[in-house]
Amino acid sequence: MTDTDNLAAAADASIAAAIAQIEAAADLSALEAIRVALLGKQGSISALMKTLGAMAPEERQARAPAIQALRQQASDAIAARKTALEGAALEAQLAAEALDLTLPAPEAPRGTVHPVSQVMDELAEIFADLGFAVATGPEIEDDWYNFTALNMPESHPARAMHDTFYFPDTAPKGGRMLLRTHTSPVQVRTMLAEGAPLRIIAPGRVYRSDSDATHTPMFHQVEGLVIDRDIHLGHLKWTLETFLKAFFERDDIVLRLRPSYFPFTEPSVEVDVGFALVDGRRVLGGSGDAAGHGWMELLGSGMVNRRVIEASGLDPDEWQGFAFGVGVDRLAMLKYGMDDLRAFFDGDVRWLGHYGFSAFDQPTLSAGVGARA
Repeated sequence: MTDTDNLAAAADASIAAAIAQIEAAADLSALEAIRVALLGKQGSISALMKTLGAMAPEERQARAPAIQALRQQASDAIAARKTALEGAALEAQLAAEALDLTLPAPEAPRGTVHPVSQVMDELAEIFADLGFAVATGPEIEDDWYNFTALNMPESHPARAMHDTFYFPDTAPKGGRMLLRTHTSPVQVRTMLAEGAPLRIIAPGRVYRSDSDATHTPMFHQVEGLVIDRDIHLGHLKWTLETFLKAFFERDDIVLRLRPSYFPFTEPSVEVDVGFALVDGRRVLGGSGDAAGHGWMELLGSGMVNRRVIEASGLDPDEWQGFAFGVGVDRLAMLKYGMDDLRAFFDGDVRWLGHYGFSAFDQPTLSAGVGARA
């Protein structure tokens, strides 16, 4: 037998021994110990690889293929055994952690609905009962829809950079693009698209450069719009009273309309709601003129300005309407006793666990809209 034959026989024996050792590994930790013993820096196969550098070229040429084959086959065997052991471990884990779908659901659901989402649902339910549809529009808006079509001239303070987040892009009508500062552009877009008569609410996110305990750069607003023939302020007052009584679930809600100014309504009115002081906390309900009572400003409203109706493609001599707007976050704070608007956006699961609503507790007028989880 030649030296080459002897080397080949020795290599075959080493490979057979290594593979037998690898296949005998009972778990991943044992396999890792074998890998280190064979292929680690101080491993037996690694030691054979290091001897190649000291050999003569002829000897290296004769022995290197056998050592390389040993190293490769050991690596392949370790990888195959690792895959097999991991598959077996996964099968055992799945068998041990099987979920019994016949068991009852846990008593305390983990998921909760954010108060803003809950109030949005409540608003949609209430106004749907009054015949209102929900309309939506883009949050990145053209300043023609956000300002010009709503009768806000170029010099109006609301256009100032410190109030509005502008983009450098040019709008299709030649103005600027911005993050909408209110949901009123939805009113214009809906009137242009659907005409009249119209009865919609437009809830959604709006953006202004402001931040404190009662203001955030992003907040939620809902605006209402009614366009029809022979609409007057009496219709507005009745709608707001009906909405607030249903939302706060009290029949003693009293409103006071104060003259005000908004460029997109004429006449414009601020709406105050009567409240009583109970243990130092404002509770809505009752006349604001009685002892221990007061008035709280809640929302802005008014009759839609003729210029806005014209800009929306309608004849103001034929069609009239009213509009109102209120912060959804503010409504949630008043109804559910929250004192800091910034907490709405902190992402604190403890806050959400305290104020959140059950995902199964859907608001309906017949079942009430104020039930807590």
